[in-house]
Amino acid sequence: MIGTNELIMIFGVVVILFGASKLPELARSMGSSMGEFKKAQKESELNLREFEKSIKEPTAPKSKVQETAQKLGIDIRGKTDDQLLDDIQRSSEKPKEVSEP
Repeated sequence: MIGTNELIMIFGVVVILFGASKLPELARSMGSSMGEFKKAQKESELNLREFEKSIKEPTAPKSKVQETAQKLGIDIRGKTDDQLLDDIQRSSEKPKEVSEP
C-alpha cells in the first residue's frame, strides 16, 4: 500500500515534470480515459455473458427428424439424424399399450 510520503513524492515529481499549469488538463485526461476504460470493460463483460449464453443454449434450428424424435420422447442430444431415424423406427415397431376402460 502506498503511504503518505510516497504520495507526496509522486505528486512532487509530477509537478516538476509537467508544471503546475498542466495539472488540471492532466487530471481531466486521466478521468476521461478511466471512464472510457470502464465503459469498454462493461461492454466486454456483456459480450462475454452473451457468448456464454449462446454456448449453453444451442440456437441451431432443429431438423424435421429431430422435431419428430423429440415429440416421440426420444432424447436427441448428441445423436445424428441417422441415429434418430433408427430410434424412431424402433419406437414405431413397439406394440402400443392399450388401457382398458
